[in-house]
Amino acid sequence: MCLCIIMMENDIFKALADPTRRMIFEKLASGSMNASSLRDGVEISQPAMSQHLAILCNAKLVRQERSGRFVNYEVDPDGLAMIANWLAKYRAYWPARIDALKDLLKDMDQ
Repeated sequence: MCLCIIMMENDIFKALADPTRRMIFEKLASGSMNASSLRDGVEISQPAMSQHLAILCNAKLVRQERSGRFVNYEVDPDGLAMIANWLAKYRAYWPARIDALKDLLKDMDQ
């Protein structure tokens, strides 16, 4: 696997490791918002919000678009695709493990 992809995956998971950034990401999943709207109902300073948004943007999870004097943020589908691709590698692993567990449980019942 290309080193740049691994580094990108690391950035994504580091960004989402923080509960505040996960909350911001979840809010943005419902639609585009500016930083002030994202701060509604959350006790976080404007500089802290800006820092969290910068980390999410650098990880390619969120993108920004200027609209007049406001900057709107939205989930970046490319970042989501990277997460989905990472999960897909492990999705194939589970059915075989579950089948093995079912077999083991059947053997234990007999």
